[in-house]
Parts: sequence; C-alpha cells; structure tokens
Amino acid sequence: MPLHITKVAFGAASVDLLAERLRARAAAGPVFLTTRYLPKRHEEVAGQGSLYWIIKHQLVARSPILSFGEAEGGRVAIHIDPELRLVLAQPRRAHQGWRYLEEGDAPTDLGGEAADGLAAMPPALVGQLSALALI
Repeated sequence: MPLHITKVAFGAASVDLLAERLRARAAAGPVFLTTRYLPKRHEEVAGQGSLYWIIKHQLVARSPILSFGEAEGGRVAIHIDPELRLVLAQPRRAHQGWRYLEEGDAPTDLGGEAADGLAAMPPALVGQLSALALI
C-alpha cells in the first residue's frame, strides 16, 4: 500500500497558480523540490506515492512522486510529475516541511464517470465549491 506526503504549496494562492508554476518549471527541465533530509520511509513513497498539495488549509491536488535524488548543497531532491491531478478537497492544517499521509486517509482523485463535470471545471471553482462544502 503506497504512502504519500503532504506539503503546503507556499506562495500559491490557488491551484491555477500552482499548476502554472509547475508547468514553467517543467519547461526548464525535470521538476523537483528540495528538502533537508531524506524521508525515513522514502522507499514506500518513491514510484508509487504522491505529494499532496495544501492550499488554503485544504488538500486540493497531487503530484506523483517519481523518485528521490541528490540536490545541490547536500539536500535531497523529490522528483515529481509536473502534471497536477485534482483531488476531492479535504481539510488539512498547514505545517512546515512535509508529513506522511497513509493511503486510506488520502482524498480521491476527481475523475471518472461520476466526476467528469468536476474535472472539466476550472480548479479555482472546484476549490471554492469544496470550501463551501457543495462538493
């Protein structure tokens, strides 16, 4: 069963801004985040887990984690897929760094037959509707 990581999307006020930032970074090469320490449970995360993004105290999207590697200055790089996958928003407190998220606690992706209409909506609208508990 895969393990996931949560992280605050610092400086991104909306899913649209986060998606735009990731697309811009992907144009320049592989997309990765850096952290000080390699997660102790990195083997459970790499290749099968995702990085769930927190925006305005809600898990709103995820980026699959491809691998872990080395970055400049002795830091650790978390290589992610730059394509965001929207998830059914779930309240989550902001925190520093990253936290683990068990598979059973992870929100479901927006998609499939039941959620085709939601996936077609702009991410900002989906965020507003979920904040109002309408979806």
